Amino acid sequence: MFRTITVCLRPLQDGRLNVSAHRNPKVIEVIMPEKIKVGILGATGMVGQRFITLLENHPWFEVVTLAASAHSAGKTYEEAVGSRWKMETPMPEYAKHMVVADGDDAESVAANVDFMFSAVNMPKDEIRAIEERYAKTETPVVSNNSAHRWTPDVPMVVPEINPEHFAVIEHQRKRLGTTRGFIAVKPNCSIQAYTPALAAWKEFEPREVVVSTYQAISGAGKTFQDWPEMVGNIIPFISGEEAKSEKEPLKVFGHVDADKGKIVPFDGDLKITSQCIRVPVLNGHTATVFLNFGKKATKEELIDRLVNYTSKASELGLPHAPKHFIQYLTEEDRPQVKLDVDYEGGMGVSIGRLREDSIFDWKFVGLAHNTLRGAAGGALECAEMLKALGYITKK
Repeated sequence: MFRTITVCLRPLQDGRLNVSAHRNPKVIEVIMPEKIKVGILGATGMVGQRFITLLENHPWFEVVTLAASAHSAGKTYEEAVGSRWKMETPMPEYAKHMVVADGDDAESVAANVDFMFSAVNMPKDEIRAIEERYAKTETPVVSNNSAHRWTPDVPMVVPEINPEHFAVIEHQRKRLGTTRGFIAVKPNCSIQAYTPALAAWKEFEPREVVVSTYQAISGAGKTFQDWPEMVGNIIPFISGEEAKSEKEPLKVFGHVDADKGKIVPFDGDLKITSQCIRVPVLNGHTATVFLNFGKKATKEELIDRLVNYTSKASELGLPHAPKHFIQYLTEEDRPQVKLDVDYEGGMGVSIGRLREDSIFDWKFVGLAHNTLRGAAGGALECAEMLKALGYITKK
């Protein structure tokens, strides 16, 4: 589908053309692709709010539907959110007066969109059910939620690492009985600060990995205003995070088994153990990592693989793909949240303090923005990759 715009041009003295309201302009018609229509399920929550800010003026996608619980349905978005707007930037004007739809009415919501982002906050079995309902309306669903991360035929993708996993969608569609609809997910925010380094070092065969993540409060959908007890505090427990941190990288590093129609997690020598700690930081998950390799590597080789890491996402020029996925910082006191969390617009990963260890081979510190790289931004980049690969199109 395309839209037509009329442009008035007048010649300059050097022969170039300039857009103008000249009396006798040359009038040309420019055919531009019509934007893909997007809905956001769970639009009033923190991740939904992040989607709304990221999608403002997106070159490919246009938000046309905001959906949430029945409690918010029928209100304008501004009324539904009220004082619960959690972003640092103001609510975009385009969203304020949109009337919130009832997200439970999948058929009506899906009728107006080409695909959906899912950021609902419900029990996992309910999330799985509602995302499949949307997919069965022939509407692709790109989910920020964890409910479908271990569904064998649902791709869980970091676009810079494993976009080939989207190939499993054809098998999922057979199971769902769809020709267009499917579900794709992004991994947990807690793995983003260290899994990219393991991907860059794949040739050296990472094996035993011990990781501790120091996770920002926005990962719990909170700010300091509504979680004041976190000021000056550390909580050494985040429900479910350690299992996700240990297991999800194995699915990311797995492969699509075409005969079985599913993704088989990596079953090699890589083993990960983790601790996950909540710290008084608003945005940014930091990881301290110790690891062994199956093959010897020098520090120079390891740094080279980080800074020269390339991916299909950057090659395709996706709007939210960082130009340089991983940066290596040489200063002894980096990466720091205040200085580095917004690297590449919050979509890049920062690695520092790479050094040999007395027990393991190497150790390092990683940092990633948890609501951009780790949540809504990662899901948006997945949608951009799906569009570039032809999985998301206009209905």
